[in-house]
Amino acid sequence: MFPPWMLIMMQERFTNCLSIMEPLGSTLTATYAHPKPTPTNFLPAVGTLASSYRDRFPHNNVTHPLSLPWRPSTYCKVASNSPTLGPYCTRSQKVCDNTMLPFVSNRTTLFTRYTLDDWYRSNLTNYLESDTSRHNSERLRVDTSRLIQDKYQHTRKTQADSTQNLGERVNDIGFWKSEITHELDAMIGETNALTDVKKKLERALMETEAPLQVARECLFHREKRMRIDLVHDDVETQLLTEVDTILCCEERMKLHLDKAIAQLAANRASQHELEKDLSDKQAAYRIDDKCHHLRNTSDGVSYFRGVERVDATVSVPESWAKFTDDNVLHSQSTRAASSKLRDDIHNLLVVTANEMWNQFNKVNLSFTNRIAETADAKNKIQIHLAKTLQEIFQTEMTIESIKKAIKDKSTFLKVAQTRLDERTRRPNIELCRDMAQLRLVNEVYEVDDTIQTLQQRLREAEDTLQSLVHTKATLEHDLAVKANSLYIDQEKCMSMRKTFPNTLRLVGFC
Repeated sequence: MFPPWMLIMMQERFTNCLSIMEPLGSTLTATYAHPKPTPTNFLPAVGTLASSYRDRFPHNNVTHPLSLPWRPSTYCKVASNSPTLGPYCTRSQKVCDNTMLPFVSNRTTLFTRYTLDDWYRSNLTNYLESDTSRHNSERLRVDTSRLIQDKYQHTRKTQADSTQNLGERVNDIGFWKSEITHELDAMIGETNALTDVKKKLERALMETEAPLQVARECLFHREKRMRIDLVHDDVETQLLTEVDTILCCEERMKLHLDKAIAQLAANRASQHELEKDLSDKQAAYRIDDKCHHLRNTSDGVSYFRGVERVDATVSVPESWAKFTDDNVLHSQSTRAASSKLRDDIHNLLVVTANEMWNQFNKVNLSFTNRIAETADAKNKIQIHLAKTLQEIFQTEMTIESIKKAIKDKSTFLKVAQTRLDERTRRPNIELCRDMAQLRLVNEVYEVDDTIQTLQQRLREAEDTLQSLVHTKATLEHDLAVKANSLYIDQEKCMSMRKTFPNTLRLVGFC
C-alpha cells in the first residue's frame, strides 16, 4: 500500500493527463469524472447538460507508453468505445498503485500523423505519377503531330476532289447551255412562222363575212343577235345552206385560230422556260466557274458559320439533268405540234375557199321555223325565270334563319368562355382539371363546332343564292337576247346577194 500523500499526488497527475488528452478527440472531458466548481452565471447550469454526456466515457486507460508514436488505429479504437460513466468513476478511484503516467510536455512529439514508410511511399507515388504524365504527354504530342499531317493531306485531297467536281459541273452546265441555245433559236423561228400564218388566217376569217351581197346583208343583220343566239340556224333552205357553209368555214377558222393562239402561248411558254433555264444556267455557270477557280489565296474567302448545315438544294444531278432535258424535249414536241398546225391552217384556207365558192348560187330565204323556235325558247325562259325568282325568295328566308341560329349559339359560347375565364382565377391548388372544367372545354368546342357548321351552311346558302342570282341574270339576259333575235328575224332580215370575194382574198393573201 502507498502512503496517503502518494495517492493524492497520483490522483492529481492522472487528472492532468486527462485534461491534456481532452482536445485530441475524446468524447468526454476529465472534468465529468471530477466536477468543477459551480460555473458563473453566463454558462448554463450543470443540470441542464446532464443528458448530453450521460452514459458516455472518454476512452480506455492508456495501455501503451505515451512516448511512442501515436497510432491512428489505436486512437480510433479508443474513441469508438463508449463505456458508461459509472464504471469510469469506479476505475478512476481504483487506480493501480504501481501505474505511473509520464509527464507530457509536447503534444506533437507524442502524437505524430504519418510513419516513415508513408513518407517514402508518397514520394514513390509522386515519381510514378510524374513518369506517367510525361509519357502520356509525349505520346499525345506524337499522335497530335501525326494527326495534323494526316488531316492536312486529307483536307488537301478533299479540296482537290471538290475542285475537280466543280470543273466537271462547269462542263456539264456548258453542254446544256449549248443545247438550250440551239433549241431556243429554233423555237423563236417557229414562233415567228406561226405568227405569220395566224395573221393570214385572221385576214381570211374577215373575208368570209362578205361572200355575197345578199348573204352578207342577212348575215349583217343576224350578226346583231347576242351571245347564244348567234347560231347557225335553218332560215331558208338555200340561204341556210350558204350561211351554214360560211359559218362552218368561219367556225373551223376560229377553231384553228384558237389553236394557233393556244399554240403560240405554248411556244412562248416553252420559250420562256428555255430562256429561264438558260438564264439560270448562265448564272450557275458564272458561280461554279468562280468557285472552280477559287483558291486558298484568293480574295473574298471568308467564314460563313453554319452554311454547311443549310441545305438549300432542290435537286440532284439526275433530276437537274432531267429537268433541262425535259425542257428541251418539251420544246421540240411543241415545235413539232406548231409545224403540224401551220400545215393544217394552209390546207384549211384552201378547203374553205372552195366550199364557200360552191355554195354561192344556192340561196333561199326561210325564217318561219327559226322564228317559231325562238318564240318557244323565249316562253320557256320566262317560265324558268319565274321559278328562279321564287327559289331566290326561299333561299333568302333560309339564310335569315341560319343567321338567327348562329346568333343564338353565340350566347351559349359567350357563357361557356366566360365560365372558363372566371375559373382561371381560382387560387393555387384550386386550379383543378375537374369534370366541370373538362365539360366547359368540351362545351366550348361543341358550341364552336356548331357555329362553324352553321357558318359553313350559311356560306353554302349564300353561294347558292349567288348562283340563283347569276342564273336569274343569265335568264333575263337570255330573254333579252331572244327578243332581239325575234326582232331581227321578223323585221330586218332579207335576201340580198352581192359579189363573192375572190379565192386569193379567202385564203388570206390579200
